[in-house]
Amino acid sequence: MSDWERSSTARVTTPARPRKLAKVPFVELADGRLQGVVSSGSDIGRVYVSSVAAATYAFACSTNNNRPCGGARGSFCNHIRALINEAVLQYGAERVARYLKSEPADGEPSAQTIANDMSAARPPQGDTKAAAPVFSRFLRHLAYLELAPTTAPLPEMQWFPPTRAVA
Repeated sequence: MSDWERSSTARVTTPARPRKLAKVPFVELADGRLQGVVSSGSDIGRVYVSSVAAATYAFACSTNNNRPCGGARGSFCNHIRALINEAVLQYGAERVARYLKSEPADGEPSAQTIANDMSAARPPQGDTKAAAPVFSRFLRHLAYLELAPTTAPLPEMQWFPPTRAVA
């Protein structure tokens, strides 16, 4: 293990399983929600920003232009179900269930049992206030992917002062 790996304060976890990024390019457990960006099934140029709140399971789904999802009328749409599936691939079913405070009845959680457990609670439709920050983080994530591989530090990633003084 290199010096920077030993001294790093940010813990990076490896994905539970590899996942394909075409349908759900961005998924995160943050701000008390499972949230991310999901590609449209009908229009290649459209994406949806979907989220499910922990504990209450309040859900929101809208396009990146804040137009409401046509499928999210009183229950989870296909975008939210795809988000849950990809979150389970990225983080593992137990971690997603624990974060969302979902306790599936049959013991071992899976993407389907987590979605069914949350749907059975008849969650309210939430507001789409989180869509803008989530989409912004997704765009920033894409910008980093366009950079050439380098070992040099990135100025915007320098959040903490250096631990050693350079003479």
